[in-house]
Amino acid sequence: MDGFGSCDGNTFLQPGKAVPNTCFSLCRLHNGDKQGYLYAVLSIWLAEIFVQVWFFRTFAPAMDTDLLRQKVVRSIFSKIGKATKDYRLIEEGDHILIGLSGGKDSLALVEFLGERMKIFVPRFRLTAVHVSMENIGYRSDLDYLENCCGQYGIPFIHHVTKFDDKETEHKSTCFLCSWYRRKALFEVAEKTGCCKIALGHHKDDVVETLLLNMIFQGTFGTMPPKLKMDKFDMTIIRPLCLVSEAELAGFAALRNYPQQLEKCPFEKESARNDMKQLVQQIRSMNPNASESIWRAMENIKSQYLPNINQ
Repeated sequence: MDGFGSCDGNTFLQPGKAVPNTCFSLCRLHNGDKQGYLYAVLSIWLAEIFVQVWFFRTFAPAMDTDLLRQKVVRSIFSKIGKATKDYRLIEEGDHILIGLSGGKDSLALVEFLGERMKIFVPRFRLTAVHVSMENIGYRSDLDYLENCCGQYGIPFIHHVTKFDDKETEHKSTCFLCSWYRRKALFEVAEKTGCCKIALGHHKDDVVETLLLNMIFQGTFGTMPPKLKMDKFDMTIIRPLCLVSEAELAGFAALRNYPQQLEKCPFEKESARNDMKQLVQQIRSMNPNASESIWRAMENIKSQYLPNINQ
């Protein structure tokens, strides 16, 4: 048989002769046996399926994880890049202080800004600070936070502060904690010569804050991507403002970020938790509700709103 050795179709009928099935089928095909041809094709097809099943069961889990990780990272990097460009968050020569609480959002912020710092344009520096509140029972793994910063050559600072418990008679614990931590961030930024403070607020935080202000304060305002302070020379930036909480949660799972050692005991008592539930209800009506609300903030038509000065 030409191309397959010196055998013919009858060779396989001889007792004691063992020849591979594929060769058997191809030889019978050579002699005009259509049934043998179909047998050969079926054999090859089944063998290919077996190899593919074995390959994907063996290697696909790792491949799927890598592909998923690459997709998530590319998506988040793209949105951070868009926010940085559209809102001019980072400029040449900036020294930026990262507020590192220890949660998934601030850990992701350290990683993404640390990677972006490797890009030569624009050139900027980073410092990270973790603020501990003495009279609030939450704790993070400080060694872990410092190691995360060390991977990118980012100096790490641990700052401890507290507020007077008597103040809670007139203001909520959450308000006081937030106010004093923000005050500590400004103090550290001033001491380290930083001109900007980067916070890990994501898109859902911005939307929830808008709803909080509308429902409880009667104002149409939220946490902007970039806020220049009026009283002193400092700017707050939110590079994660276009990234959803779900994306960051997926990224944190891929990175296997650890939980905080002790979570804030008041986190479920705040009105923000109610806003999260409200946003979920709105999304049940429109899965893209957060995107629509964001566009509404950028597309305000004041001529169709009440204006007492008209």
